[in-house]
Amino acid sequence: MVKHTGLAAAIALGVLAGCGQGPVPVSQAPSGRLIADPCAIALTAQPGEAGAAHNIHRYQRSAQRPGVDTAYLERLGWAHVAKARSSLDPGYYTLAEQTAICMEARRPGAAEAQLLRGHVLHQQHRFHAAEVLARRLVETRGLWFDHGLLGDVLMEQGRLKEAAAAYQAMMDQRPGPEAYARAAHLRWLTGDLEGAIDLMRRAVRATGTRPPGASAWARTRLARLLRQAGLAHEAMAHLRAALALVPDYPPARLEQGLRHLAQGLAEEAIAPLRRAADSNPLPETLWALVEALQAAGRNSEALAVERQMRSGGERDDPRTYALYLAGRGLEPDTALRLARAELAVRADVFTLDALAWALHAAGQDRAAQAYSSRALAEGTPDARLFYHAGVIAAAGGDHARARERLDRARALQHMLLPSERAGLAKTLAAVAPQTPRLAAR
Repeated sequence: MVKHTGLAAAIALGVLAGCGQGPVPVSQAPSGRLIADPCAIALTAQPGEAGAAHNIHRYQRSAQRPGVDTAYLERLGWAHVAKARSSLDPGYYTLAEQTAICMEARRPGAAEAQLLRGHVLHQQHRFHAAEVLARRLVETRGLWFDHGLLGDVLMEQGRLKEAAAAYQAMMDQRPGPEAYARAAHLRWLTGDLEGAIDLMRRAVRATGTRPPGASAWARTRLARLLRQAGLAHEAMAHLRAALALVPDYPPARLEQGLRHLAQGLAEEAIAPLRRAADSNPLPETLWALVEALQAAGRNSEALAVERQMRSGGERDDPRTYALYLAGRGLEPDTALRLARAELAVRADVFTLDALAWALHAAGQDRAAQAYSSRALAEGTPDARLFYHAGVIAAAGGDHARARERLDRARALQHMLLPSERAGLAKTLAAVAPQTPRLAAR
């Protein structure tokens, strides 16, 4: 009998890496569809021989032997998840879900199957369904990774106090890198940048270099926090380490390109952003590449990337795509529709902000102000949140509030894209107190 190896724990550190992003639809496997014979689907041979694919083949062969324990299926499910993350193919999440259903068919009520399925539901942004499974796991088993899953889906729904309680239970049981990373993100969401950096440093130290993907993610996340805090030298050291662990790791290349853009080095930003977009063509990355190309005067190339983003943005990451459309003044009705649909499944500060920005683009500034204020309620130190809030307040005629919010955005403007920095400067100039003219004598 194979013992449980805690494979869920091995990948748990990377869970937050995908928050707020949609996977690239490389395969056409329909997410979440229940198939008549989930075991046959889960055990179907997959292409490739190296890394996660090799593990998939090995676990499939072992799981097919008569009378074997479902532990091999559990390992297979998490191998599918690992393959989904490395290949950016969400079809593997479907395979992981079918593996979990197969496990439940062989062992009804198996907690391992529920954890696997809950993780897949979280990655597919099916947060309400994932919460049901996570609460069941916490009530019946209550292991640290059960609390972690519950905290993750609560956080995505904007329920930060409940998420904090779940993460604290996780931390109490196992104060390791998985708990440190989650606590760091929660600290940042609630306005504590210094505390977030401290906890992410702990996560990096505790992770070491294994597994490489989790370590690369933790170092990249820390690099972004350090860049926000103005600690550029340490941030670059962690980016280099991430890329040494996972060459051309897309989040690290994205962060590298954003750093160049913040320094006004548009040409230097293009190469890392292209490499990130080649591997991970999500709207966030494509948008940054468009900005770099436009800032460098390479407008025809920027138009080609814009067409790529507009062909798949609604499918791949509707929230970011809604922000892009609203900021560019394109298809305001589409932006509003996408933002409203996102709010139906997640109500975190970034979704509230996306709806506020889309409402502003649609000329509905009174409604936009209400959502913008809710987006700022947790104190999240995010430059884009402050910038949007300032523009929306200015549009509503509240110049004093606009200046306060825009000043906060200006303090963090190195985290904004070039077009956003230009919009920030323009709006600040518009709401600046007017110096009275001296009367002519």
